[in-house]
Amino acid sequence: MYWMQLMEKGEGKNQTAIMEFILLGFGDLPELQTLLVLIFLVIYIATMAGNILIFALVVADQHLHTPMYFFLGNLSCLETCYTSTILPRLLASLLTGDRTISVPGCITQFHFFGSLVTTECSLLAAMSYDRYLAICKPLHYGTLMNVQLCLQLAAGSWISGFLICTIFTCVTSQLIFCGPNEIDHFFCDFTSLIQLSCSDTSQITPLTYIFSFLGAVSPFLLTLASYICIIETILGIPSTTGRQKAFSTCSSHLIVVALFYGTIMIVYMLPKSGTWRALNKVFSVCYTVLTPLANPLIYSLRNREVKEALRNTVRRAVTLTKNPDELNEMKI
Repeated sequence: MYWMQLMEKGEGKNQTAIMEFILLGFGDLPELQTLLVLIFLVIYIATMAGNILIFALVVADQHLHTPMYFFLGNLSCLETCYTSTILPRLLASLLTGDRTISVPGCITQFHFFGSLVTTECSLLAAMSYDRYLAICKPLHYGTLMNVQLCLQLAAGSWISGFLICTIFTCVTSQLIFCGPNEIDHFFCDFTSLIQLSCSDTSQITPLTYIFSFLGAVSPFLLTLASYICIIETILGIPSTTGRQKAFSTCSSHLIVVALFYGTIMIVYMLPKSGTWRALNKVFSVCYTVLTPLANPLIYSLRNREVKEALRNTVRRAVTLTKNPDELNEMKI
């Protein structure tokens, strides 16, 4: 019924609604297709393995049952879903050479991608607030950052992310696309869809600014405000050892925030035409593909508790392998 309505609207304007888009992606580099498949496949496997491992450690190890690692577990779960909205479709395109995607499929990809990006912005803000309380109000941390607040912040991040993007998706699904149908990117994003629409998008622009502010700018400002307070508190610590210890508790999260927001800002600030278009794709790869890969590496390499939990898990696995009788006792 929906597509019949689109066709009727298109005919009223002497235009035909298109049924699919062509994601140009990296099609202009045919000589590098095999290399790109290998690179993206390795990145996808490593990203999935790393984030699933972090999530499993947070769930399994009692020492990681703290607010900080609760949010990290949520972030790892999100990154697992996030990378799966982009890379499988990109790999299939590179392997088969089929770069077409249906209009409903494109809108669906945008919905999940946008929802997860918005959720990540809120989760990073929640994690920065957790670090703010831990460093700036250490005596009240246990009381303020309780289980109830952790659950509320995590649930609020997921619900708000999907709610905001669901509104965008409903608006986008009402647009008519009647050509051209080529998207010079490797995934469907809101900007590309709006540019290809032949509907009147004047009413969508204000909504875009409002929901972008609610979903991305506001969490970023909250994160920035938290770290301004954190830095002021750390600089006020008299001993060098105390400053280093305080900074080490938030350094991993700060690196993740800088990497995530830095690449997004570059992507949306760069011009979308001319020679800048190829550079835009490169930075888009950074925040859609490389950031989910970097997060588990940053937290596992720079975090003593995560490394200790990993060592304990490996040690238990080796022990159970060498002593199958102990494994049978655990099953009983």
